[in-house]
Amino acid sequence: MTRRPASVTVRVPAKVNVQLAVGGPRPDGFHDLANVFLAVGLYDEVTVAPAEELRITVAGPDAGQVPADASNLAARAAVALAARHGLEPRVHIHIVKDIPVAGGMAGGSADAAGALVACDALWGTGASREELLAICAELGSDVPFSLVGGAALGRGRGELLEPLETGGTFHWVFAVADGGLSTPEVYRECDRLRGDTAVPEPEASPALIEALRTGDAVALAASLANDLQPAALSLRPSLAATLAAGTEAGALAALVSGSGPTTAFLAKDAESAQAVAGALAASGTCRAVRVTTGPAQGATLL
Repeated sequence: MTRRPASVTVRVPAKVNVQLAVGGPRPDGFHDLANVFLAVGLYDEVTVAPAEELRITVAGPDAGQVPADASNLAARAAVALAARHGLEPRVHIHIVKDIPVAGGMAGGSADAAGALVACDALWGTGASREELLAICAELGSDVPFSLVGGAALGRGRGELLEPLETGGTFHWVFAVADGGLSTPEVYRECDRLRGDTAVPEPEASPALIEALRTGDAVALAASLANDLQPAALSLRPSLAATLAAGTEAGALAALVSGSGPTTAFLAKDAESAQAVAGALAASGTCRAVRVTTGPAQGATLL
């Protein structure tokens, strides 16, 4: 009989949307997307261990903002996997946060993917990658990518993934804002700002996909796009000053990450990234600054 581990830890990455093309609202309330994800090297760690009942604990920056109850996506992931295999989700899930909370970088989605992979290993359920991805898609639009990592094009509401080739390392600086932005609220504002304007079908930019493939940071910078950025700026006008500060400091390009309010700055190299980070930290326009690179691996057993 195989001995079960006493605990399992999985590391999961943050993401930046290098392109987020948003279609019109669908009858189910979602929007069709062409969502080009890039995983970046900011990580949460999710540890699971057997327990008398499902329990969540959270540590790290802004841990107090993360729900420590059954509404947490990591808890929902454990419940979903257990239900499929006729198990009781009696597990203690401990999340160590390093991905900004409510910042448009898919921290909650990453934790869900991490909990899924960790519980699968702890319980020995032997779930296939396809089964894990199917559960991910049920949990949320960004969760499948957190499992996969690297770079990928997400279609549908973002959950239908096509891996993309990357040809180099991209240097990023992230400016963390005070407080969060509600993703549903940002989408509603996007719809409101568009009014009755006809919205084309969302399509991935061929130039952007080619820039990822060749590792060309300058070409990637020219193609970065986020259809939710006007809505995020409408709800949080102060983000404009952060974007300006990073651009003036030499970033190749700046954009709101996903639904925000974290802002992302692409730099040409490691030295330039440090200069942009220093200028942003001194600008007084953000709460914290993080420097990292992408692509990064998806959910990984430690």
